[in-house]
Amino acid sequence: MDINFNKNEDHNKLKLSDLKRRLAKVKLGGGKSRIEKHHAKGKMTARERIDYLLDQDADSIEIGAFAGEDMYEEHGGCPSGGVVVKIGYVQGKQCVVVANDATVKAGAWFPITGKKNLRAQEISIENRLPIIYLVDSAGVYLPMQDEIFPDKEHFGRIFRNNAVMSSMGITQIAAVMGSCVAGGAYLPIMSDEALIVDKTGSIFLAGSYLVKAAIGESIDNETLGGATTHSEISGVTDYKAKDDKDALDKIKNIVDKIGDFDKAGFNRVEAKKPAENPDDIFGLLPASRSDQYDMLEIIKRLVDDSEFEQYKEGYGQTILTGYARIDGWAVGIVANQRKVVKTKKGEMQFGGVIYSDSADKATRFIANCNQKKIPLVFLQDVTGFMVGSKSEHGGIIKDGAKMVNAVSNSVVPKFTIVIGNSYGAGNYAMCGKAYDPRLIVAWPSAELAVMSGNSAAKVLLQIEKASLKKSGESVDAEKEKELFDEIKQRYDDQISPYYAAARLWTDGIINPLDTRKWISMGIEAANHSPIEKKFNMGVLQV
Repeated sequence: MDINFNKNEDHNKLKLSDLKRRLAKVKLGGGKSRIEKHHAKGKMTARERIDYLLDQDADSIEIGAFAGEDMYEEHGGCPSGGVVVKIGYVQGKQCVVVANDATVKAGAWFPITGKKNLRAQEISIENRLPIIYLVDSAGVYLPMQDEIFPDKEHFGRIFRNNAVMSSMGITQIAAVMGSCVAGGAYLPIMSDEALIVDKTGSIFLAGSYLVKAAIGESIDNETLGGATTHSEISGVTDYKAKDDKDALDKIKNIVDKIGDFDKAGFNRVEAKKPAENPDDIFGLLPASRSDQYDMLEIIKRLVDDSEFEQYKEGYGQTILTGYARIDGWAVGIVANQRKVVKTKKGEMQFGGVIYSDSADKATRFIANCNQKKIPLVFLQDVTGFMVGSKSEHGGIIKDGAKMVNAVSNSVVPKFTIVIGNSYGAGNYAMCGKAYDPRLIVAWPSAELAVMSGNSAAKVLLQIEKASLKKSGESVDAEKEKELFDEIKQRYDDQISPYYAAARLWTDGIINPLDTRKWISMGIEAANHSPIEKKFNMGVLQV
């Protein structure tokens, strides 16, 4: 291996170590002392509940682990958005599990909590996966109620989705394992089946203090809305459990009886490991986002037996398209080529840039995959579309629009991996979050923004200098450098994959070596939902 390979490997493995450190911190939720208080009440934590519920020897993936990171510091923080979401297996059946983390503000709902719960329901709806809610929440976080309560994508949308999902025949099971108050009380009761844990679980529209204030009635919370009340008097819940483990065991028994599902019928054969060593990824991926590398070598370390059948190999070379298998599943891959390529006409094209010919190729390939019912995998490392008079005269806008149209109207499931750059319209064309990928994750090396930090800082610096000049202030070289560094640092913070993950622009940041697992589990989930629409790109300028 050459010296660059070793330098890249050191850089990328340091980023991976940082990811692992951050995940370890996130998994502590509200902190060790709050976990101990939780245990003292005879309760398991959200993560312990999920771990006990999911099949022990099966894979699982966590959605939105970094949701809320650094977003609510003035309110004490909200690790993981105060809710843990995983896709895993219960009694061999793939399910979505949503568990409130009561160690974080008693499980109260911040704005990002609502967004994350809606994302979990979206995954369940798109893939028709059973969803299990492990409820332990104090309800809306009142200091921020205006940002969580009234809008279309806020708290109330959860219950609307409960109703829609029930009509679609998607199994919903809720276990009340702690507080379940006010509007939040509707979630378990709008589920198909509801359990409640004796002595620790409670459901009511208003707690004892509010009841006393509102109507003058004196009553304790257990009598008002405890397990005995709702299992034997009101009939609100269907099962009464003696403790957390008993409730989770009952859920396992319920899920075990669910019948088989209609399948989309995606092609799968026996899986093979990549022939090339996946660990090489850390050395192949450059430390600098501006450096060139061969994306084909990355693909060979992600796909079964390292076999990749290229489509239109010699045409539109700044995008690689072709067929492969990942964990046995047939996939169509659309990937940005990150090395400078030379066309048959002798022209040089920059890696990571989408040209007219590469956009045209990708559009045709996406249409082919839709015709053949093959899931699409997008590997992003894109700086955008090519600019300049030659590209404009050649119709880059038209060709780019065709690609965006094909991605938008694709009916096969799409999965997006942000490997490196994800800038501007390139993010859109390569199936960014706005284009409904079933799952979208980033590697620690990813950057998401309108443009690179360096380019953006130069543009913003010119604006800042013009503003200062108007106000009569002069900007010497030293002041200019200071302004540039300040602007670039601020912008670089925003292009970090952690900034994106905190806001759920991606479903998570993952170890590159887990990419195959995420794609495989994603396609398995998508296979639960037969394709009902036909691929149609509508009216296009040809």
